[in-house]
Amino acid sequence: MVLTPALLLRAMSSVHIEQLNFKPVALYFVAVGILYATVFLSHGHNTRAAVLGLAATFSNTVMIGIPLIGLAYGQAALVMLLTLISMHALILLTVTTIVLEFVEARQLTSTSHASVPARHGWQTVLTAIKNGIIHPVPLPIIVGLLFAQTDLEIPEMIDQPLRLLGSAFGPMALLLVGATLTQVRVGSHFRSALGISLLKNLALPALVAGICWLAGLRGLAWQVMVVAASLPMGANVFLFAQRYQVAQDLVTASMAVSTVLGLATITLVMTLVSLIA
Repeated sequence: MVLTPALLLRAMSSVHIEQLNFKPVALYFVAVGILYATVFLSHGHNTRAAVLGLAATFSNTVMIGIPLIGLAYGQAALVMLLTLISMHALILLTVTTIVLEFVEARQLTSTSHASVPARHGWQTVLTAIKNGIIHPVPLPIIVGLLFAQTDLEIPEMIDQPLRLLGSAFGPMALLLVGATLTQVRVGSHFRSALGISLLKNLALPALVAGICWLAGLRGLAWQVMVVAASLPMGANVFLFAQRYQVAQDLVTASMAVSTVLGLATITLVMTLVSLIA
């Protein structure tokens, strides 16, 4: 609520829209859509399958992605990542909400033989879209971009505290990820959690790498998209599992396994992309 908006607002406050490249982001979501649909259909196209599809495709682009890609590839790469982040949660969470609402409505209809009002489902979808924009991640990105188009500069008395707050984000975010992991117990879900984690940490970046490469994407943009896809599972997946009361233990275990496994898989992916690019 404090460090994240400061970093994102300041990073985007000097970026003009014509400088942004949306082709890598579009290709990223093509790969995400393919993997999500595959997991959803192969697990029975129900609410549990919808949540597992999100688990296999939703990256921790903020808490881990921003400090990692910023340190590894610099400011230009960070702008590319923030372009992805500005739509990442909005698209994935909205699509998952739509899928979950309609699947849940279908399940209720089949069990009760009564029609479920469509109005309730669309209200939920519209609320998801609104919450996806009015949020401490996409909102400062949008505000920063809008400010940049004015060609004004942030006054020093405002820019200095934003710089200090933004520089604290990286180490604090990584500490919080570690603190969260100390409270998680994997237990009997390890095998299933490992399977989901391998899809998230290795299958998704491989798919992103292949689709982007076939589409002619090369260089830094290709590296950033592939590394972003290799990041561990984001915490928003658990919120969905909790909201719809499905696969909560498995999602929690998968988050832990995906994050710990990321020590090896992110290193592997970053090494491979540096050799290929």
